[in-house]
Amino acid sequence: MIARKQSLLFVLFVMLLAFACQKTAKPPDITLQYEIVPQPPRVGTVIINLKLTDRNGTPVSGARVDLEGNMSHAGMSPVNREAKEIETGKYSGTLQLPMAGDWIVLVHITLSDGQKLQRQIEVSGVR
Repeated sequence: MIARKQSLLFVLFVMLLAFACQKTAKPPDITLQYEIVPQPPRVGTVIINLKLTDRNGTPVSGARVDLEGNMSHAGMSPVNREAKEIETGKYSGTLQLPMAGDWIVLVHITLSDGQKLQRQIEVSGVR
């Protein structure tokens, strides 16, 4: 009985060690540049232009890019839109900002190989 418990503990230890030694996927090294029009941003429609590049400066094409606008204070529902690729590595989308104040735009990116990442843009002082 004791030998059986020891064997079971040994098997569990080996399995735990195997899981702990697995390589975790390194998140992709993607740079996001952005422009918001108009400047300064105003209540209503804003255009968010994005440029995605890899670590070598090569434009990243074929990604799905979703924009999520959130007020910096709680209680307001987020606004969501998809940004479309307008040329290689360049994406553009609009958001309706219904209230003045400070906004945070989360950029949800799904690369063509399925990897996902998120970036944050702070949009302060919407008038």
